Amino acid sequence: MAKNNKVKNTNDLDLKDRLVAINRVTKVTKGGRAFSFAAIVVVGDGNGVIGWGLGKANEVTAAIAKGVETAKKNLIKVPLHNGTIPHEVAAKFGGSRIFLKPASEGTGAKAGGAMRAVLESVGIKDVLAKSKGSSNPHNLVKATIAALDELRSPAQVAQARGISVEKVFNGK
Repeated sequence: MAKNNKVKNTNDLDLKDRLVAINRVTKVTKGGRAFSFAAIVVVGDGNGVIGWGLGKANEVTAAIAKGVETAKKNLIKVPLHNGTIPHEVAAKFGGSRIFLKPASEGTGAKAGGAMRAVLESVGIKDVLAKSKGSSNPHNLVKATIAALDELRSPAQVAQARGISVEKVFNGK
């Protein structure tokens, strides 16, 4: 149930790209083996904006560049709350299932592999994360971004309920 958190204007963002995984693909032909590369990349501004992209090319640098361009085309805005996420969230993509839980300040990003790259790129400093099922980097990145896309800020929850933000925090 992804919301419409797409980022429209990317001109004023200071995006940093991060290589998550690179895969060498071999195609066997009559003349021998042909190698190409597939790179999965995440870009983020460290302040709540994240996107992912997949680039394929005959050279590693070209594959990374294509991945970065693709990632810049599908950016989403993630609500952050004091360096962590506003609430628990779980998501699934393919065989990968992930669970994210807010953590207190100073905990750090307790996540591994592809999930850590996504969470650090978006600017989440304190979070507890668990991945279950497949550890395929492609599916983990997509599941993590799907989970981040489902997050709602306290203001969004208050607006949907028709109450003030203070009532959301205090539970009254």
